[in-house]
Amino acid sequence: MTVMTPAPIDQQQEDEEMLVPHTDLAENNHQPMEVVAQPDAANTVESQPVEDPSTSRFTWKIENFSRMNTKKLYSEIFVVGGYKWRVLIFPKGNNVDYLSMYLDVADSASLPYGWSRYAQFSLAVVNQIHNKYSVRKDTQHQFNARESDWGFTSFMPLGELYDPSRGYLVNDTLVVEAEVLVRRIVDYWTYDSKKETGYVGLKNQGATCYMNSLLQTLYHIPYFRKAVYHMPTTENDMPSGSIPLALQSLFYKLQYSDTSVATKELTKSFGWDTYDSFMQHDVQELNRVLCEKLEDKMKGTVVEGTIQKLFEGHHMNYIECINVDYKSTRKESFYDLQLDVKGCPDVYASFDKYVEVERLEGDNKYHAEQYGLQDAKKGVLFIDFPPVLQLQLKRFEYDFMRDTMVKINDRYEFPLQLDLDRENGKYLSPDADRNVRNLYTLHSVLVHSGGVHGGHYYAFIRPTLSEQWYKFDDERVTKEDTKRALEEQYGGEEELPQTNPGFNNTPFKFTKYSNAYMLVYIREADKDKVICNVDEKDIAEHLRERLKKEQEEKEHKKKEKAEAHLYTIIKVARDEDLAEQIGKDIYFDLVDHDKVRSFRVQKQTSFNLFKDEVAKEFGIPVQFQRFWLWAKRQNHTYRPNRPLTHMEEAQSVGQLREVSNKVHNAELKLFLEVELGLDLRPIAPPDKTKDDILLFFKLYDTEKEELRYVGRLFVKATGKPSEILTRLNKMAGYDPDEEIGLYEEIKFEPNVMCEPIDKKVTFRASQLEDGDIICFQKAPAIDNEHVRYPDVPSYLEYVHNRQVVHFRSLEKPKEDDFCLEMSRLYTYDDVVEKVAQQLGLDDPSIIRLTPHNCYSQQPKPQPIKYRGVEHLSDMLVHYNQTSDILYYEVLDIPLPELQGLKTLKVAFHHATKDEVVIHTIRLPKQSTVGDVLNDLKTKVELSDPEAELRLLEVFYHKIYKVFPPNEKIESINDQYWTLRAEEVVV
Repeated sequence: MTVMTPAPIDQQQEDEEMLVPHTDLAENNHQPMEVVAQPDAANTVESQPVEDPSTSRFTWKIENFSRMNTKKLYSEIFVVGGYKWRVLIFPKGNNVDYLSMYLDVADSASLPYGWSRYAQFSLAVVNQIHNKYSVRKDTQHQFNARESDWGFTSFMPLGELYDPSRGYLVNDTLVVEAEVLVRRIVDYWTYDSKKETGYVGLKNQGATCYMNSLLQTLYHIPYFRKAVYHMPTTENDMPSGSIPLALQSLFYKLQYSDTSVATKELTKSFGWDTYDSFMQHDVQELNRVLCEKLEDKMKGTVVEGTIQKLFEGHHMNYIECINVDYKSTRKESFYDLQLDVKGCPDVYASFDKYVEVERLEGDNKYHAEQYGLQDAKKGVLFIDFPPVLQLQLKRFEYDFMRDTMVKINDRYEFPLQLDLDRENGKYLSPDADRNVRNLYTLHSVLVHSGGVHGGHYYAFIRPTLSEQWYKFDDERVTKEDTKRALEEQYGGEEELPQTNPGFNNTPFKFTKYSNAYMLVYIREADKDKVICNVDEKDIAEHLRERLKKEQEEKEHKKKEKAEAHLYTIIKVARDEDLAEQIGKDIYFDLVDHDKVRSFRVQKQTSFNLFKDEVAKEFGIPVQFQRFWLWAKRQNHTYRPNRPLTHMEEAQSVGQLREVSNKVHNAELKLFLEVELGLDLRPIAPPDKTKDDILLFFKLYDTEKEELRYVGRLFVKATGKPSEILTRLNKMAGYDPDEEIGLYEEIKFEPNVMCEPIDKKVTFRASQLEDGDIICFQKAPAIDNEHVRYPDVPSYLEYVHNRQVVHFRSLEKPKEDDFCLEMSRLYTYDDVVEKVAQQLGLDDPSIIRLTPHNCYSQQPKPQPIKYRGVEHLSDMLVHYNQTSDILYYEVLDIPLPELQGLKTLKVAFHHATKDEVVIHTIRLPKQSTVGDVLNDLKTKVELSDPEAELRLLEVFYHKIYKVFPPNEKIESINDQYWTLRAEEVVV
């Protein structure tokens, strides 16, 4: 076993040692495995819950140590956490020149099958002269029958141990210490969250752990849950189309289900598809959107205003002049607060920074109406805080130097009790009600583990605000202690324990990537109201009935699944199914087996009894039925391979399934061959000899551009196609002597293969066999210029590359504007020319196209450059997904000319009017900031015709840069920050 840590290479070399079960060397003769440094126990066993941990220290004095002649020696048994342990040492080393020492499960031989236990432990050789030089090493391990002992093969050099001057052996006595902490292990497969904690988890749809942690937090605010239950919904609503009903259903299942709950109905009600579920969205944004939608649905109902009552607070933005009597204030509401982590050691420091006063002076003076530009103070103070206070910690921020988003893993502390009235209410505005006590207690800690590009989310919650914390990690809920819920989520760095204390080893520190990113506090004064009782009487009758039926259906499916091994599925295709498929959307192969009639039959049922069921279903008497097995071919198509024999039909369905498997068929697929007489009534199928070949025929109409299934024929292998031309003309409704061409349909993917058939060569010589497909058509006319696809191969090639593209205006990205049928082989010029024709434009070069993001269901940020792709297929590909959507815009200048220009969006702030107007500036890329400002002067109204303008770079309402007039605009990026233009007042 190798225990991995984030140590750098040089650190690994310094701290190298052996950490293996002793049996790996002594018994199995395996090579020792290297371990670089002691791993962080908390991180390594993060998934192991703390459940009544027990710890104990055991001291073992070994006399006459140097005179021992035994290979290995066990200590007395000691008990920790209800388990029996002992220390095992190899006095002369376990095949190494080191003392070898391990912790051993004393009763491993008598424990039941599958036993497992987890322990963190340290082993030490005590220095009896200078205790600080004692050698102590720590590790942890999950003990089981295969690895019942674990420790250090190279604990310390034998030369040091036996040197009397070192202090380890005194009077030939060695003192060994073992300190063991036992945690109960969680078995992922058998762990029952409901049984162990009383709560159940939420299933992860792919990357929805961030949503699960938020939903669990909201669910465990009972006042919120009760309000959701009281939202009016009806029995005719569908959860997938109603957020309130989907949330009611989810909360009900969380409250009463015994197993983890799925969230698919809720995400569907959000309008998400599968791709959205595999994307990590912004938690704060999800929280706001969800609450806004619920707030809107609650209007006009008995629970109107619940969201505001729970989560809404207010603060006051103010600007106060220093030298004149002028003050401007603006009241704003908030549902959550974003607090800085960087540069702030704890929550209080973040609040201090939030209300920090900013000085507006120098070039940044405030324009105070009748007083003009003035030095001023700008800040924020709170008018009131909500009963439930949601704090979003800014763990992610944009790094301007690296031009990327980064995660802030700094240590950041948050208290169990949060006092926002501290220091005489320093955070409160003069208008705040000082009679309200703003003392909060921590309810939830939402955690992000990982980096800026991904990671895992989970939540620590105190549902009743008791001392007991619970960890909600998707499907698993476990009990946790306060230390893991709070201190271990502060972030920062952690120091690994030293392997040899006292020898001046430099401690190794590593960054903790698991840390809190959202905190939920509940005001003490509102605790009893928020943490209220919620029971069945709060839940609508129709919802209880609906969920009861769902549970019954679930039990029925569960029963079906349990009995599935007793049944098999038989799929039966008929001529009607072939005719239904060929000629509409699908042109290749014979049938879509997902659409044909399926029968669920007990395996012990005889096949002849099954034929009775087919007779009832299709109205075809048993004596007129003949069944063929389908076989999968190398070209990945299924074709009827051979009829069932009388002996096979006498078998059971289960036995026939085994026969089916031998012809490369995972399911039992059958083709029902039925012959019809002149009166269209079934007749007995003709006997099939070895010389008979069953062929299927499709007819291609060049005028209609249509390929359709017309029937099947038995032909003699020794016969020639020329002998059946009259029969084919009759099937097609042609004159008996109509000249027709024949083609064998061979494969469709990855390329079309459809070869002409020589009518004068026998079927056997042309390698035709049962199940093959022949396409035929009238012989192509000489003067067929009006026909786009004159023969079957060219038509199938067209079908193979045909693509219906949905075009949307970039200004209305959710609505289809028009659709065009195109070929994926179309060039860039072909595509824009078709779009221009559709829009009635003469110049295709003013069309600019933007591809579709299959995951976000939005236009990609970058449009397609002029002739930047070769074919339509390149425009529609997004990673491994293929889209059928393109966005278009009509430019005022040709795209090649536009690409030589730089486009910037500039927000112009008028000097005296309280207005901001966004202007689009388009100039050659070599232009300067001065050129931008000159262009802007022609578009805006200035307070003074002689006024000068300046261009600023603004991010989060703060000025980061004032552009010099001579700076080139080509390097300016307005994607992440705002470009602000304003007058310079002298």
